Amino acid sequence: MFETLTERLQRTFRELSGRGKLREKDIRSGLKDVQMALLEADVSYGVVKDFVKRLQTEALGEEVLRGLNPTQQLVKVVHDELVELLGTEQADIEFADAPPTIILLCGLQGSGKTTTAAKLALRLRQQGHRPLLVASDVYRPAAIEQLRQVGAQVETEVFTLGEGDPVRITEAAIAHARTRGYDVVIVDTAGRLSINQEMMDELAEQAEVAGDPEVLLVVDAMTGQEAVTVAEQFQEALELDGLILTKLDGDARGGAALSARAVTGKPIKLVGVGEKLDALEAFHPDRMAQRILGMGDVLTLVEKAQAAVDAEEAAKLQQRLLSASFDLEDFRDHLRNVRKMGPLDQIMKMIPGMAQQMPDLGAADLDERELDKVEAIINSMTPHERHDPEVLNASRKRRVAAGSGVTVQDVNIMLKEFRELSKMMKQLTGGGRARIGNMQIGLR
Repeated sequence: MFETLTERLQRTFRELSGRGKLREKDIRSGLKDVQMALLEADVSYGVVKDFVKRLQTEALGEEVLRGLNPTQQLVKVVHDELVELLGTEQADIEFADAPPTIILLCGLQGSGKTTTAAKLALRLRQQGHRPLLVASDVYRPAAIEQLRQVGAQVETEVFTLGEGDPVRITEAAIAHARTRGYDVVIVDTAGRLSINQEMMDELAEQAEVAGDPEVLLVVDAMTGQEAVTVAEQFQEALELDGLILTKLDGDARGGAALSARAVTGKPIKLVGVGEKLDALEAFHPDRMAQRILGMGDVLTLVEKAQAAVDAEEAAKLQQRLLSASFDLEDFRDHLRNVRKMGPLDQIMKMIPGMAQQMPDLGAADLDERELDKVEAIINSMTPHERHDPEVLNASRKRRVAAGSGVTVQDVNIMLKEFRELSKMMKQLTGGGRARIGNMQIGLR
């Protein structure tokens, strides 16, 4: 996501950095490049105009022009303004004082409401809630069945009355939730190919029977400018509480994310970053601004690691590293844990400075199939071979290659990479012990 915008902004800042001291003319030229980058990223023209105007006021100030490193200060100004544009603070779903909390998901047909409903149910279950999914889209063929299927995958009950009245279905679902002890009701409302008064009237009636629901607009990030138009129209017709952007991982431009919040004045609460049902993340404006500027996103990376890796397993792996007994089984388990965190290219870009190097890495280096190949090679070995790779002679390598569907050369490459990693691990852990020893001597 934001790949096009990130590359363009980084190129602009590199050019400015190469000039050393910046004059007012240089700043104006750089801001013009920022403006073009935002427009190319499909950000709404009105939003870009206001954004660059605010940037200009800050960037042409004496602090930037007379600073020791004006380019870095300019980057900070852009970062701060991006955070302001995206919403300053993370906004959570607001839960009702007396359960159940009613969440109405609305949006156009094809925006991803039904899948998002299941993703949200899974996310809430993981947070300790007991959600109920409600199938009130009675117009789209197979919408009810689709919600049943994804609901089963996230182990959440789906309430339906068949092809009845959406308002009556919503009312009955809330009553059902109260009697069965559900604390959150997620209503998958009907989408339309385009916004019309009938659709809005129906949504307004569903909101009325729900009392004071959390109304979240689901917007397809890949629709670009159209997403902004949709957000404006929904905001005019219905009181929104926030936005959920879907398919953000598939949009290299990201203009919808930067425009939707500014246009509606409502916070982006969640973002869909993949097809899997666990690929729904909280939206952090400051972290997103860092990603856009290629600064990485260490906090999200740490959270993903904590969610993916069992603490007890991590402690055992650390112990094996310290005892220099890291073997191919550990290597395989480590790769599996990394893959649980999400697509490799997204994970890499969360590491500070890595986004600048990504264009040089090449697609092959981040090909998930390469990791499949590594795992297949290790799985084709005997337990003894995994614990002691040095026993792998020519005939054993041929057997492993045949068993994993690769060449002997592939096996050799994997073993070479493992040895280099093991060597690095030993150096790090050895150095760590030495530093600890020195500290203890110093304390005495």
